Amino acid sequence: MEVGELYQFVLLLVLIGMILGVGILVLDKFASSSGVTATAATAINATRDAMSPIATTWLPLIVTVAVLAIILTLVIRSFAQRR
Repeated sequence: MEVGELYQFVLLLVLIGMILGVGILVLDKFASSSGVTATAATAINATRDAMSPIATTWLPLIVTVAVLAIILTLVIRSFAQRR
């Protein structure tokens, strides 16, 4: 992966983060609306609670590991090109 191709990876991560964030916000607003039954509200809250760890724990971890891998790749390539 070249440095010029990194924007696609960054855009993918931003898109995933936005979809998760908007999805959690929509579920939160939908659960608090007046036309939702108790069973539906329970299901919506369970879905929101299941999605939250992805956005708060796993996505930052994936981004951190990916950035470290990119930095390590660039450093190794720079040393390999000096030979």
